Amino acid sequence: MVDRLILMGVIGKPHGVRGAVRVISHADDAEALADYTLTDAKGRRFQIIWAHENVAWIEEVTATGTRRITTRTEAETLTNTELFVPRAELPETEEEEFYFTDLIGLDARGQDGAVLAKIANVLDYGAGVSLELANGVLIPFTKVSVPVVSVTGGFVVVDPPAEVTGSTEAQP
Repeated sequence: MVDRLILMGVIGKPHGVRGAVRVISHADDAEALADYTLTDAKGRRFQIIWAHENVAWIEEVTATGTRRITTRTEAETLTNTELFVPRAELPETEEEEFYFTDLIGLDARGQDGAVLAKIANVLDYGAGVSLELANGVLIPFTKVSVPVVSVTGGFVVVDPPAEVTGSTEAQP
């Protein structure tokens, strides 16, 4: 399996004139970003040194060492840079825990065990997480709609609500 890159944060706007930037963290613990060497979409590598809440110094990691971003102009060029970590570098999960990326590619099975489609993506726009199946169907990622998640078994069981299946049965 190819090691997926996990989006851990995004470099925001510069903060001040000496190269500090705001950093938007997608980690449970924002400070944990400093524990990783982060990679952007171009393959550049960075380290974060927190200055204070959501403001950090950025160091570019090169073959010859690290180079700190020290000017506002240079920091501006990094605005909206997404920062990734390979999945293999993240901590192992506890039993019944998983990363959303671990769901991508699993079979989505109906209650009868029949494979409906593979999970193509996991979407989170802030109002709740949904599973996007390869056939285009979106399933709310709730315990009611996805009662079973078996990452090691390679599947999830889905019981989508009537709005998703198009059922016209009267609801209680």
